[in-house]
Amino acid sequence: MKSHAQAVVIGGGVIGCSILYHLAKLGWSDVVLLERDELTSGSTWHAAANIHGLHDNTNVSRIQHYTMNLYKELEAETGQGCGVFQPGSLYLAQTEAREHQLRLQEAKAKLYGMNFHEVSRDEAERLHPLVDFDGIRCIMHEPDGGNVDPSGVTMAYAAGARQRGAEIHRFTPVTGTRPQPDGSWIVETPNGDIHTQWVINAAGLWGREVAALAGLQLPLQPTEHQYFVTETVAEIAALDRRLPSVADRDGEYYLRQEGQGLLVGAYEKDVRFWAEEGTPQGFGHELFADDLERIEENMMRAIDRVPVVGTAGIKRVINGPMIWSPDSNVLFGPVPELNNYFCAGGIIPGFSQSGGMGLMAAQWMIEGETQYDMFAWDMARFGDWADKAFTKARVEDQYAHRFAIHFPNEERAAGRPARTRPAYDLQAEHGAVFGLNYGWEHPLWFADIPGAKDTNGFTRQNWYDPVGAEARMLRERAGIIDISNFAKYRVTGPGAETWLNALFANRMPKGVGRSCLTPLIGKRGGIAGDFTVTRLAEDDFWIIGSGMAERYHQRFFKQIPLPECTRFESLTEAYCGFNVAGPDSRALLQRLSNASFATEDFPFMRSQRITVAGIDCTALRVSFTGDLGWELHCRTEDQVALYSALLEAGAEFGAGPVGSRALMALRIEKGYGSWSREYSPEYWPQEVGLDRLCKFDKDFLNREAAQTVIDRPARENLVLLALDEADVTASNADATGGEPIFRNGKGIGRVTSGAYGYSVGMSLALGYVTEAAPGDRVEIMVLGRPHGAVILDSPPFDPDGTRLRA
Repeated sequence: MKSHAQAVVIGGGVIGCSILYHLAKLGWSDVVLLERDELTSGSTWHAAANIHGLHDNTNVSRIQHYTMNLYKELEAETGQGCGVFQPGSLYLAQTEAREHQLRLQEAKAKLYGMNFHEVSRDEAERLHPLVDFDGIRCIMHEPDGGNVDPSGVTMAYAAGARQRGAEIHRFTPVTGTRPQPDGSWIVETPNGDIHTQWVINAAGLWGREVAALAGLQLPLQPTEHQYFVTETVAEIAALDRRLPSVADRDGEYYLRQEGQGLLVGAYEKDVRFWAEEGTPQGFGHELFADDLERIEENMMRAIDRVPVVGTAGIKRVINGPMIWSPDSNVLFGPVPELNNYFCAGGIIPGFSQSGGMGLMAAQWMIEGETQYDMFAWDMARFGDWADKAFTKARVEDQYAHRFAIHFPNEERAAGRPARTRPAYDLQAEHGAVFGLNYGWEHPLWFADIPGAKDTNGFTRQNWYDPVGAEARMLRERAGIIDISNFAKYRVTGPGAETWLNALFANRMPKGVGRSCLTPLIGKRGGIAGDFTVTRLAEDDFWIIGSGMAERYHQRFFKQIPLPECTRFESLTEAYCGFNVAGPDSRALLQRLSNASFATEDFPFMRSQRITVAGIDCTALRVSFTGDLGWELHCRTEDQVALYSALLEAGAEFGAGPVGSRALMALRIEKGYGSWSREYSPEYWPQEVGLDRLCKFDKDFLNREAAQTVIDRPARENLVLLALDEADVTASNADATGGEPIFRNGKGIGRVTSGAYGYSVGMSLALGYVTEAAPGDRVEIMVLGRPHGAVILDSPPFDPDGTRLRA
């Protein structure tokens, strides 16, 4: 075994072997994989190994599509069979909501050139004569769906990696991982140590234990999972072809052909956790005792849909472990707090995602960034607040609702509250319905009576009217928005301005009390973040960014060393904030402060340290609503007092609390983008209208990459669209994000955000398009059905900024 390597992959399951293969494929041949037992030990060997291409997340769909196409290439490249069967998959909708989901996926498939389309009942019965299609609203066919051999795929990745110079060592458990001062690692094993630049934790069921060797706790929890295989079914044996798999997710089971029988699996409500205190070191290719009674309800639904399941004998039962994250997506990417330590754990649809996951991992380590925005997978979406109790509660919910639709704007209650701020109880008394943002509870909207809950769906829900009332209240009078979940940082010291200029693309404000907007540029030249930077004093800067991206952005902040005697600190927990906005916001605040809020004393994009209701605040004249307004940031212990004073003063003006859903609608009325929706590393500065904020007469993080892309023509452009009122009224639905945009039958883009603009009387959407200009007519596929829309040439609210700067 070699003593030095560019990267060491820990774990010889399908994901570890795929990462090893892709590292070698992208040019790193000096790589090693260490496996404690045989390859495929743990969860890989007993997986059902179904493959499918479509996913609600567009980039995950791209990754799954890549993976499905890779398997046959792997076979040709390595000579190792992957056991690829692609007889197709049938997706069934029993409910209106499922039909909406499938039609949206069909529209996305058309946009991205994937094969997924509706078939008639007659055609479905021809494809799968054993299915009873009574009660099915629509049927989609994915011709490339199917399954693979889990061991064959893993061995093919291993063979491909070895052919490119990688080494694999079985029966070589990792006993230690020691960080070195230069950012490299020593990986300890009984067979010797390896000095490596990168450690990749792909240890699957042992991901928690391997992470602990580096002092890291991962929010992962294993469960049991069962499927069974029937004896030979005569009707299948008589066929000269393989049957498509059946995705009847409303029935909460999955079904496909296995040999000449059927394989049926289920995610039952009676979840069984396993290895809560740690995965046993001696576990490998073992299974648990059969417990089919636990999935009996699911089995009965499968029998109703495919009656031969009820008459075929059971040949074998597989009851084995799977390991889950709190949202059932992989924990993926470099650990922000460590150098060169990469995680890939908690993968559920491993054989649909293994290839793309390996490719993304290799790109991230070798090239510095993935080609797609993979924040949905990024381990930085969770922090220390995702403790064992939260993880267990969320895993239970994810498992039991594995096939439930994840609706737009849906907020699940499991494991909450994880983190609350002092005003939480007061907000609840005012009828707040809360959502989760990086562990924090924050008000989504305010109901007439406390204790209200969201309804969920693709159409307008119970919060549509209350949110509209909040938005109109703010536009007509004033509103008070809790913005405490924004990330807040402070940089102080003699090198503060130098450090910020080296980090951000814009030039830092020169005068005390001035603010600027600035992009953070990613490795490929895209928008990795957008921030507001305020100069509080000569060597004191206040920075506001995305709260959900705080841990994500740590990776970028670390890349620029802090100058001597300069301090960077996060104040997100120590400070809270409110945005007071609307035409009466100035008068409201004037009631509570001796500071002058007149424009000549407090212009737009300026800041002051002031006292409001006797509370010290940092006030910024900015507002994400696009309206006249101020942000007030106070110490967390003063949050309740400030909130109470604002609400009391606001009552005199007919103003009150406003939630984040109204804020979403208000910022879209103004055409403002939001990080992770309109702004991401995939998008170039000129495509999002932020190129004017990139100052190339100074150096900044990834300046060369930004210059390279900014010199190219925009591939697409961010636009604001207004949907036809008649179509929106007929469907009772607005765009929410992800809907394809077509023009004359050709796919030209997709929606990134959508909401009803209550104060302008329009259903609006932000999105990226090619080959289109203001005034052009397009179709947005809301609910998977065409809705007419027009590209606007300016925002419908305050297009010239008169209100904003009043």
